[in-house]
Amino acid sequence: MNIRRKARETALQVLYKMDIAESNAGESIESDMEALTPGTEARRYCEALTRGVLEKKKIIDGIIEGCSENWTLERMAVVDRNILRIAVYELEYCGDVPYKVIIDEAVELAKRYGSEESGAFINGVLDNIRKAALHTAH
Repeated sequence: MNIRRKARETALQVLYKMDIAESNAGESIESDMEALTPGTEARRYCEALTRGVLEKKKIIDGIIEGCSENWTLERMAVVDRNILRIAVYELEYCGDVPYKVIIDEAVELAKRYGSEESGAFINGVLDNIRKAALHTAH
């Protein structure tokens, strides 16, 4: 499995657990990352994603809601909401990852962990976010 894909999956598990349990961020991050060997690229990237999403959550959530037609974060499935958070964090703050890769990876996570409709939903929202970013850049 791709190193960053494993990091994204683990970050999704951490964020999902925190979202539904409203648990302590530090404890949850450490216990859920045990599957990743400390010091590895996968562990470092997972930590960066998880901590980045948590630090920028208000900004990220605002971007998602602004580009999610007729959807609030509360109405979204927990898995979908957290996949979107990871993808938006990467789009906004990880300049070394091409947007096509970010969208493809998010859709794959949605297909693996979400509902039948999750892949299309994630793709649509991320496409809206990308279009909004292109529009504001001009």
